[in-house]
Formats: sequence, structure tokens, C-alpha cells
Amino acid sequence: MNQPQINIKNKRATFDYELLEMFTAGIVLTGTEIKSIRLGKASLVDTYCQFEGSGLWVRNMNISPYFYGTYNNHDSRRDRKLLLNKNELRKIRRLTKETGYTIIPVRLFINEKGLAKIVIAVARGKKQYDKRQSLREKEDKRTMDRMFKK
Repeated sequence: MNQPQINIKNKRATFDYELLEMFTAGIVLTGTEIKSIRLGKASLVDTYCQFEGSGLWVRNMNISPYFYGTYNNHDSRRDRKLLLNKNELRKIRRLTKETGYTIIPVRLFINEKGLAKIVIAVARGKKQYDKRQSLREKEDKRTMDRMFKK
């Protein structure tokens, strides 16, 4: 039985941030959380990652409560631990030591083994003029595509 591909993206990430380096991490989830993700009931809007102790945690990620969940249902915006190896954690910590760098989730997906994975990026915030430049490039690309389709 083929399951539909789950691919939840953070659309604001590429607009608000310049993505420098990407990492794929596992997430520690409860039973009802993975069921909600498989139904596509998750959102990465306003989500960020933060070091706490020796681990990396994703904050403010919204996974809607599972419809058929009972009293065991999860809190929709709880903090969730990310699973990365020590070398990756060390590298991310070193990259974010400089001011202006942050860790943001870019994409949430289910891999071929059925496990939830999250793609995180070390990013630098864009200035207002960078955002205008991005919009201009996007509009120019659309215009060029329209001209060549005719």
C-alpha cells in the first residue's frame, strides 16, 4: 500500500532568511504526533531551533492534535528534541556562535522507512532590500516563463 508523500515546507524560510547549510535530523515524537504528521496536520510557521544543554530542540512547531486521540493526545506546540550526531551538533553550534545566525526548520517529511525527519538550516536573516531583490527576481522569472511559453 503506497502512502501519499508527506512534505511540509516552511515557505517563509527562503524569503526571510539566506540559507547557508542544511542538515537532516530525526525528531522525538509521541504516537499521536506521528499519526497527525502522516495526515499532513503540521505547520512550520514561526518555528525555530535552539540548543538546550547538549541537545538541539525545535520550538513552536505546530502538530495538530490527532482527531481519534483520547486523553493520551499531545500538546500541539510542545518542544521536541532533534536527533543529530555529535559532529553535526558541534558544527551547528560553531556556525551559530556568530551573531545574526539562527537555526530554522525548512522541511518536514516522512522517509521511506516511515520515520519523520526534519531538514534544518543554519541561516542568516535577510535585510529588507534583500527581500525586495528576491521578489524582483521571482517576478522576472515568471515574466520570462510567460514569454517563452507563447
